Amino acid sequence: MKAVTENLLKIVSDWSGVFQGAYNVREDGQCAGRQSTEHVKIDAKTDHPGLIIRVLPGTKGEVVNIPALITHSDVDDLVYNDFLVGENADVTIVAGCGVHTDAHAESRHNGIHRFFLSRGAKVRYLEKHIGTGEGGKRSIDPVTEIELDEDAMMEMDTSQLGGVDCSKRLTKAKLAAGAKLVVRERLLTDGEEKADTDFMVELNGAGSGADIISRSVAKGRSYQTYRSRIVGNAPCAGHSECDAIIADEGRVDAAPELTANHGDAELIHEAAIGKIAGEQILKLRTLGLTEEEAEKKIVEGFLS
Repeated sequence: MKAVTENLLKIVSDWSGVFQGAYNVREDGQCAGRQSTEHVKIDAKTDHPGLIIRVLPGTKGEVVNIPALITHSDVDDLVYNDFLVGENADVTIVAGCGVHTDAHAESRHNGIHRFFLSRGAKVRYLEKHIGTGEGGKRSIDPVTEIELDEDAMMEMDTSQLGGVDCSKRLTKAKLAAGAKLVVRERLLTDGEEKADTDFMVELNGAGSGADIISRSVAKGRSYQTYRSRIVGNAPCAGHSECDAIIADEGRVDAAPELTANHGDAELIHEAAIGKIAGEQILKLRTLGLTEEEAEKKIVEGFLS
């Protein structure tokens, strides 16, 4: 296994030399390893590049790893993965992506992930994105589409913490009665990097709920946009929050939107953008840190 591959696997999926349970490793557009288990079946699609991951009803405690890696320049990878999660299953899915360039040509990964959770199913979805190397532009454009049946729940922890020159992050979800969606996004841009985040959530069933929180830091001359729309079509609860820190000449554009199509839809949005407070820097400098070290500590704490 190449050193670049090993490094990316460690970053995006906490790989320590071997995967336990079901997994599929995608490297430069090809399958580099795959394993199913008794309760999780992974098969290649026949109509598009990508996978069908089936989690059988009642499956508990399994971890499914689906990392996608680009290890050199001049790769344009597009993959379609469908996750079919059976009734009352409870699993963790890790789907990190790492893009490495080693020459002037750019590389891009576009992962389109569709989740179909049956009644009572629970998924914890961990998604880490990273760019490494030098030279060409690195792009990651994740698309996540989620359909939650009655009383299903999905927790999505998504992070992009460096090295990605351009990203368009689109998440769409539809929730039936009693379904719950929790999203925690963490985003760091620097230099000339650009990141666009777009959430669209439809609360279609009684008692459905969504809680979407994004924390981001824009440094250098980077630029971020945040869009979120929650539509309440039934008695439901929705919350969207965007907290951003700008440093240097960074810019952030945040636009949360709510649409209530039912009298018992309770929807809330919050947005806050600001710089690192001077007193925070001063306090840490009195403890012996340089200004640069103090700023780094504050950013790490904010994104943790």
